[in-house]
Amino acid sequence: MNTKSSLRLFALLFTFSFSILTSSAAQKTDEFTTKSGKKVTITCIKHASIEINYNGTEIQVDPVGMWLKPETDYATFPKANIILVTHEHKDHFDRAAIHEIRTPATSIYVNQAVFGHFKNGLVMRNGETVKYAADITIEAVPAYNTTPGREQYHPQGRDNGYVLTLDGLRIYIAGDTEDIPEMANLKDIDIAFLPCNQPYTMTVEQCVNAAKIIKPKVLFPYHYSDTPVHKISMQLAGSGIDVRIRDYK
Repeated sequence: MNTKSSLRLFALLFTFSFSILTSSAAQKTDEFTTKSGKKVTITCIKHASIEINYNGTEIQVDPVGMWLKPETDYATFPKANIILVTHEHKDHFDRAAIHEIRTPATSIYVNQAVFGHFKNGLVMRNGETVKYAADITIEAVPAYNTTPGREQYHPQGRDNGYVLTLDGLRIYIAGDTEDIPEMANLKDIDIAFLPCNQPYTMTVEQCVNAAKIIKPKVLFPYHYSDTPVHKISMQLAGSGIDVRIRDYK
């Protein structure tokens, strides 16, 4: 094959791969089924904001509204039964968005720093577990930076990741973290959300390493800004992990 043919083939392959990734990122919802046959619908909102509906229970993760593009009008969303906030940074904690989806019956779970700003919600510390219902548990897990010079972004012990167990389906929402040793303690994870945007969270290589440690069935890279997350799919090819790219820029 001559040089021109090789370049033409490379361009075609790149265009094909890019179109697949673009189409994948455009998809907003993913559906899963629990062990009892109940439906879990996960909707990509943006960046670190996720909507999860489990059998009619509405769960919002790090809802952020109008200031972070694309603007999100949470007044158009169903009222939440559960709101999880990982930490106090403005791309994760937005009291106006929370106000739009909360009711007096909404359970809000936060770290201590968010509570200090918000004076509302139940504080969860790393390692604590709450049983919201017979078939719903919430566990707060560590989320922090380890790279020298970056520890100040997310110091150890301050922020939360969360493991949601919905009728046996285990969803790990990592929050802002690097590939920390505590990830080895996470077992039987069905779905993982792993952040990927240095200097604040992980590099592509760290995200791949974290996925290999956790071994989720499905991986959603999120909180990725301009990181080339298609490289995660490439590096995990053949691992048995279903990497799904959605628009979590």
